[in-house]
Amino acid sequence: MMNTFGALIVQSDKTVLLEVDHPHAAQARAALAPFAELERAPEHVHTYRITPLALWNARAAGHDAEQVVDMLETHSRFPVPQALLIDVVELMSRYGRVRLHKHPAHGLVLESAEPAILAEISRHKKIQPMLGAQIDAENIVVHPSERGRLKQELLKVGWPAEDLAGYVDGEAHPIELSCEKEQWELRDYQKNAADSFWEGGSGVVVLPCGAGKTMVGAAAMARAQCTTLILVTNTVAGRQWRDELLRRTSLSPEEIGEYSGEKKEIRPITIATYQVVTRKTKGEYRALELFDSRDWGLIIYDEVHLLPAPVFRMTSDLQSRRRLGLTATLVREDGREGDVFSLIGPKRYDAPWKDLEMQGFIATAECIEVRTTLTEAERMEYALAESHERYRFAACAHTKMHTIRQLLEHHSGDQTLIIGAYVDQLEHIGATFNLPVIDGKTSTKKREQLFQQFRDNEITTLVVSKVANFSIDLPEATVAIQVSGTFGSRQEEAQRLGRLLRPKKDGGEAFFYSVVSRDTIDTDYAAHRQRFLAEQGYAYRILDHADLPVLLTTMKEQGHEKF
Repeated sequence: MMNTFGALIVQSDKTVLLEVDHPHAAQARAALAPFAELERAPEHVHTYRITPLALWNARAAGHDAEQVVDMLETHSRFPVPQALLIDVVELMSRYGRVRLHKHPAHGLVLESAEPAILAEISRHKKIQPMLGAQIDAENIVVHPSERGRLKQELLKVGWPAEDLAGYVDGEAHPIELSCEKEQWELRDYQKNAADSFWEGGSGVVVLPCGAGKTMVGAAAMARAQCTTLILVTNTVAGRQWRDELLRRTSLSPEEIGEYSGEKKEIRPITIATYQVVTRKTKGEYRALELFDSRDWGLIIYDEVHLLPAPVFRMTSDLQSRRRLGLTATLVREDGREGDVFSLIGPKRYDAPWKDLEMQGFIATAECIEVRTTLTEAERMEYALAESHERYRFAACAHTKMHTIRQLLEHHSGDQTLIIGAYVDQLEHIGATFNLPVIDGKTSTKKREQLFQQFRDNEITTLVVSKVANFSIDLPEATVAIQVSGTFGSRQEEAQRLGRLLRPKKDGGEAFFYSVVSRDTIDTDYAAHRQRFLAEQGYAYRILDHADLPVLLTTMKEQGHEKF
């Protein structure tokens, strides 16, 4: 089949080109996203790649090969290479042909209806020690402690296992969603996400920042009715979880414990930080006692894309517990998406950002990249800098300060975040404009105080480091000015935009500015950072800093409406 007017060009090397300005680009992008990963996103043509992991995630989320083939043929401008279609069908068919299940007599078993597959698998050096006796041609005993690690290795050899071995119920504990404290109801997509997770047993739910991932977690807890361990990025995020659970469920303060650097409470619902879980004492992970301290029925990993490597190792021993990962993006800059798939579970639900924006569940956002020009002295200093120092120099260039001032003056009175990666840069900005700064050295008490003053509009502008990238609820934040980042991190870009996406009381839109030094590596990293958001349908407007006053004047005349 060929669609002369299709938005896609599908190539035999499994790359797919999307014409951004095509009238059907949005539909093609949405159809492509479940099973392809965005690689490059310049202005006019975006390049996706169909990968085995993306196809297996799509299969686990309920998409079948017929749907994928039909989508490619429907949107492709030229005939889709037959070899690619065959590869798609065969790769997707691999998911589920090897299964883990509980045998009534032998316990945990690896099973396949195709004995040759089991024979192939059992010859792999890393897999062989994980297997026990062969029961028959279609079943091999698996050592229970190897359930997680076996799934990791099976993924690496191209046979992703469907885990049907079930879960222990854990210690029962009553939890109900409640409207007693305030009127609210679970949104349809939140309910669908929780249902998809529950039906799959374990896995990951992908929702934009501001779309209520905490509510999906609460809904899962209400389904499980058991003790729950919630792992979060930091203490402030943990306390936001506690407050939301107290407001939206039947739980009382006495039922929720905090396990952090400040407190060591283990209660039926325990919220722990990744930092304390991964802290070593005398070469050992002391927090392993946390996992063994109760018969947990559910473990929730907030911001699962940030899961530290030691927690992956711990998670491999928790395969008998239901596991829910929550994130705005499954992108991991360390390439460990496969470990999330194997150890937390496959993607069970994914809501496109623009779909939720159109329904009014997240705010409309304009993304604007402002390019500044180094002075001659700065250009020479940049040219002579060591390669490992160049990004820091370009990101912290003093020429950005004039642009920051212009943006602050234009958005005076708007709730604004200035976000960066380098503390000395942020301290300089704070001192120059007399603004409070939150970074890693700021105490939890001080952070909570400043965030609350920001929510109450007592402070309209905060300067924040990466400590504010994740799980910080600032619902009326309208403007973000990004001055530097963690190199080319796509997930960081998504999280930073996410700080602005809570729907605004006045229905207004949000503005996400990136201030970038042109003709430097800062520009290259900015392009890389924007890839995930480009996949979600966001377009960056790029302009020279000299043109910024005209744009801001136009925005002011239009009352901050879309331009």
